[in-house]
Amino acid sequence: MKKLLITTDAFLPRWDGIARFISNIIPTLQDTYQITIVCPAFKGNVPNIEGVKIVRFPTIPLRFGDITFASWNYARVKQLVRQHDVVFNHSLGPLGMSAITAAKKLKKPVVSFVHSLEWELTSKSVKHCKTLAWGAMKLMTRWFYNKCSLLLVPSQELADILSLNGIQTKKQVVELGVDVAKFIPPVSRSEAKRAIGVSREVNVITYVGRIAREKNLETLYHAFEKIRKEVKNTILLIVGEGLSDEIRPSSRVLMVGKQDNPVPYYQASDIYVLPSLTETTSLATLEAMATGCAVVVTPVGSIREYIQDGVNGIIFPRRDVQTLADTLMFLLTHPKTREALGQEARKTVEKRSWQASAVAIKQALGSV
Repeated sequence: MKKLLITTDAFLPRWDGIARFISNIIPTLQDTYQITIVCPAFKGNVPNIEGVKIVRFPTIPLRFGDITFASWNYARVKQLVRQHDVVFNHSLGPLGMSAITAAKKLKKPVVSFVHSLEWELTSKSVKHCKTLAWGAMKLMTRWFYNKCSLLLVPSQELADILSLNGIQTKKQVVELGVDVAKFIPPVSRSEAKRAIGVSREVNVITYVGRIAREKNLETLYHAFEKIRKEVKNTILLIVGEGLSDEIRPSSRVLMVGKQDNPVPYYQASDIYVLPSLTETTSLATLEAMATGCAVVVTPVGSIREYIQDGVNGIIFPRRDVQTLADTLMFLLTHPKTREALGQEARKTVEKRSWQASAVAIKQALGSV
C-alpha cells in the first residue's frame, strides 16, 4: 500500500473548511493509501482517526488574523516527505511550504488543493500592511505552486485566475459537494431549535465558520442590529471561534464556539448568512443549503456558479449592511419565500455528490 503524507496548517481540533475537507476525504483514501497527517498542535482534544497517524508540530506564540502557525522545522518535514510516496498539501503556511520544497528536492510528487486565493485571504485577514501582505503572498504563492506536480481547484474560474497570475502548474477542477446523507433538513425546524436550547418561536439567523476579518462578520452584526428592534423574536447564532473582537455577544447574539457536529445548528436556522470578502467554494454554505436553510451570501468564489439569485439563495454586495438588513427583514417576514429558497437549495446540493468529489481526488493523486 502506498504512503500518503497530508500536510496542512489547519486541522483538528481547529475546525474550519480545510479540517472538514480532510476529515471527509480520509475514508475514501484509506483503501489505497497509508495516511500520515502533518499539522500544527492546536490546543484541544487531539482526534483519534483509526488507521491514520497524526504528527503535530508546536505552534508559534504569534497570530496572523485568527490563525496560529506551526513552528518552522524543515528538516523534520523533509524526513517525513522522504518516507512517503505522495504529498497531498492543503495550505501555504510553514508546513505546506516546507513539504512542497522538500518534495521538489526529493523528486516526490506533490498535489496541492487550492482552498483559497492566498494573497486575497492574507491581505483581508491582517489588520495592517494589507498591500504589502497582498504583494508578498502573491509572489510566494506563485513560487510554491509552480513547484507542485498538480493543483486541484474547486472551479474553472479559480484555475484561470491562478494561470493569469503566473502559476503554470497543471490544474484539475474538482467540484466540491457535501454529504447529503449527513446534512439533511430537520423533520421540524421548531423542534430543532428546541434541541439546541432556543425557543421554538424565535427566528434564527446563523453564521458557521471561522471568526476572522476576511469573513466580514462586522457587516452581518450591523445588519442584525438594524433589524433586531423591528423583529424582536430574532437571534444571531454564531458557530465557530477566532478573533474575539469581531463580534460582540449579547442576549440576542448567541455564540456557541466551535462544534464538532454543526448539523443541529444548521437545522435550527431559518437563514444562513455568508458575509465573506473572499472564498473559493464555501463548504459551510453548501452544508446550510443541504439542510434546507435559506442562504444569503456574497458573490465570492464559485458561489455564483451554484447560487441563482432569488431561486435557491440570495446574493448581496460585499460590505453592504443596508442591503443585507433589507434582505433579512424580507425573509423573516415572508416565511413561504424563505422555505421555497431552502427547498431549492437542497435540490441544488443533491446534484453535487461528495462521493464523486472524493473519487476524483483519489484518481488525481494516483495520476501523479
